[in-house]
Amino acid sequence: MQKKFILNLILLLFLNLLIKPFYVFFIDVNVQRMVGLNDYGIYLSIFNFTYVINIFLDMGITNFNNRNIAQNSHLLSKYFPTIIVLRLLLFMLYVAIAFVLALAMDYDIRQMKLLGVLVFNQFLLSFILYLRSNISGLLHFVTDSFISVLDRVLLIVFCLILFYARFFEGRFSVEWFVYAQTASYVITALVALSVVIKDSGFSKPKFNRPLLLLILKKSFPFALLTLLMACYNRIDTVLIKQMLPGDEGSMQVGIYGHSFRILEAFNNFSYLFAVLLLPIYARMLKNNDNVNGITKTAFGLLLCFSFTLSTLCMFYGLQIMDLMYDVEIEYSAQVFKVLIYCFPSMSLAYIFGTLLTANGSLKVLNIISLLGMGISVVLNVALIPKHGALGSAYAGVITQMFVVLCQMVMSRKLLHLSYDRHLMKYASCAVLYVLSLFVAGYFISDLDLNWMWCCGLHLLAGVALAVLFNVFDVKGMLKLIINK
Repeated sequence: MQKKFILNLILLLFLNLLIKPFYVFFIDVNVQRMVGLNDYGIYLSIFNFTYVINIFLDMGITNFNNRNIAQNSHLLSKYFPTIIVLRLLLFMLYVAIAFVLALAMDYDIRQMKLLGVLVFNQFLLSFILYLRSNISGLLHFVTDSFISVLDRVLLIVFCLILFYARFFEGRFSVEWFVYAQTASYVITALVALSVVIKDSGFSKPKFNRPLLLLILKKSFPFALLTLLMACYNRIDTVLIKQMLPGDEGSMQVGIYGHSFRILEAFNNFSYLFAVLLLPIYARMLKNNDNVNGITKTAFGLLLCFSFTLSTLCMFYGLQIMDLMYDVEIEYSAQVFKVLIYCFPSMSLAYIFGTLLTANGSLKVLNIISLLGMGISVVLNVALIPKHGALGSAYAGVITQMFVVLCQMVMSRKLLHLSYDRHLMKYASCAVLYVLSLFVAGYFISDLDLNWMWCCGLHLLAGVALAVLFNVFDVKGMLKLIINK
């Protein structure tokens, strides 16, 4: 399983590195520049609102299904027709809740129209994720890897047409960006649906009431977890928009969005670990296999990846913001340098949160997430009125650190993770690695070189120090890949 994890991780990372950086740093940045801070802030606030209430659209079915199919692949043909019907019913509930809440928040006509399209986009995206949970649950990781980037490839093509085709010249708006998302999701959903139908032998949707209620009952803890995680991860922009008056709220959301989009882009790569780890962990735990080795491998890789990029952004945040945006650079850079330190905690949560999910420890995860949501709301309410987006960034860092530390403690307690008898030595090496990375970053940033060259040296230093301090075992991974 460890070899399967590493090989498929390499493929998944390769495909995503090929596509997603171009999308984030060219397409998404150009969209923000072309529509302006105010319009993009409105879009981001509505998008995060639809994301937070996504719980009513999915009800935890995707995560439940991924774990269930990984452990019981023969149930796909039984569950799939009923879940199709269930998802359509949930979509109607989701639409009703979204518009009732939007009316309560005094959305204007334009915001309502934008909300309507984004609600449909969330349905398509949620449906794609559900379909992929079947594919990855069957451990068909290669197919899932290509589907995982298909929507972004299509969105890049559509946006390039909107940017440069003469017919659309001077007409680009945030609405066009949302419509391009819709087209991308529709095509991707059809491709993923054809793959799952082939694997399941599915004929037509079925309204099986007892099975439908059983699925809802079993998926409810996953649904609650999704809601709580969405709240402490995404509620910041909603609170900024609601707590700050008029255009100031939209402007602050837009500034926060500058940093958040980069954080989200980095986080998408860490999320790939969870995509692979959840079905692998579920299968291993069912078979009573030892998960120490794969956990240590994933921990070392994500520790190196997340801290290398976070420290790089701390030293070169101003230059990165200046390269990508052309308004409020200094303040955006301040927010960015703080918010980026959510990244290590969010990355490591994809290991330990996923492990607890695969183990079925949903009650523990929900308690941790509830506490995290409470901390996030309290800190945001206290800091946003005085510090705006910067205050929300501090709240995010504190919340994410609290959540991942709790997950690490509970993973070790519930699954009796020992890693190996040299645990304290490994922990010491990890701490020394992080400290050395800060020191190396300081000296590299002081060199009389172009900042981009310094960034390259910083990345090399991050990998070299990880190998030096044995944060991850390069020789062991190479042997594992080469040996049959």
